[in-house]
Amino acid sequence: MIKALIFDLDNTLLDFMNMKQQAITAAVDGMMEAGLNIDGREAYDEIMSLYESGGWENQEIFNDFLRNKTGDVDYKLLAAGIVAYRRARDAALTLYPGVQKALITLSKMGLKLAIVSDAPRREAWLRICYLNLHHFFDLVLTFDDVGERKPSPKGFEMALSELGFTSEQVLMVGDWPERDMVGAHQIGIRTIFAKYGDTFGTVESGADWEVDDIFEIVSIVKSLNGA
Repeated sequence: MIKALIFDLDNTLLDFMNMKQQAITAAVDGMMEAGLNIDGREAYDEIMSLYESGGWENQEIFNDFLRNKTGDVDYKLLAAGIVAYRRARDAALTLYPGVQKALITLSKMGLKLAIVSDAPRREAWLRICYLNLHHFFDLVLTFDDVGERKPSPKGFEMALSELGFTSEQVLMVGDWPERDMVGAHQIGIRTIFAKYGDTFGTVESGADWEVDDIFEIVSIVKSLNGA
């Protein structure tokens, strides 16, 4: 009997990569309008590379980018980039289609809902509250709560402990096979691959199920619970 679902956050509930891409594009445009003489396409690629190597939540990326380009941080350029980034980020931060409907339906079925995310606590909660998801979840565990990133099973172990369920009673939904699927499988939690959020062109997810639409999870749970 499935009694709870654990979700990843970014690229599972919300379209993180689309948001990031639009925000970086806006930041580059903002810095150029403020006087930075750069090629916009090259600047975008360089900032993306800095995020990939330094972490997607790194708050010093634009500082590093400006030092690389000019040897120093011009705070007019930095501020212009940050302001443009934040405005575009907030405008582009959206849920995948069907997320609200799926969460409402799963809640009405009596399931406990949790998030286990590698995002920092503040950034995760900002995104959760901005998208008005905070009412749905009984538990939210971030990197600051767990202290280890997936595929470490620690976050999943903490979730089971705090929810009070066994691994057989829980399903995990995520978009990153090497982290979400591997981490959950280590302690016997069955997994659902959020194919709609895949940014790696995954061929073999290793998940127990794959879904193209998040609402398909409802049917999976109903089938497992004999409804």
